Amino acid sequence: MIGLETERLVIRNWEDRDRDLFHRINSDDGVMRFFPFRRTRAEADAFLDRIRTENDARGYGFAALELKQTGECLGFAGLHPTDEVPARSGGATEIGWRLAPKHWRKGYVTEAAEELLRFGFETLALDEIVSFAVWNNDASTAVMRRIGMKAEPEGDFDHPRVPDTYPHLQRHVLYTLSRMDWLARR
Repeated sequence: MIGLETERLVIRNWEDRDRDLFHRINSDDGVMRFFPFRRTRAEADAFLDRIRTENDARGYGFAALELKQTGECLGFAGLHPTDEVPARSGGATEIGWRLAPKHWRKGYVTEAAEELLRFGFETLALDEIVSFAVWNNDASTAVMRRIGMKAEPEGDFDHPRVPDTYPHLQRHVLYTLSRMDWLARR
């Protein structure tokens, strides 16, 4: 997987030393409040292994965020192909993130996302990057707006993998950024 860097972060593939953090963020009620599941340690380990393999094969994906100053893993951010957005029936590339709570509100996600957008548009030559979140996930949609993404209300959707037993988590808002708009913003 291609490694990226920002002023404060290293964006890299997962390593075995990241397993504890990966499990923590995938089982923490605060981090996962907009998701209908929490992962056990075994489920988190299996998911990490799958992501790491996909990242190596594809060259990018949901990647570990490491603080340069300390080497500590903070969580993840990345670009990932998705077919879960009905308004993009041919598939799309999403940008997403998840951090341990002690690293919230420090600008790490925005910093990583800006570099991932650059990578997506310049290196991968993507025409568009999308992001989506539960309709009232204000923290995530604020990041989407900060990095220049625009709401596409006509593309809002009920997430196909959220069970009916979680109706409050089904509705997702769609945000998009085209390469042209990204270039104009720079």
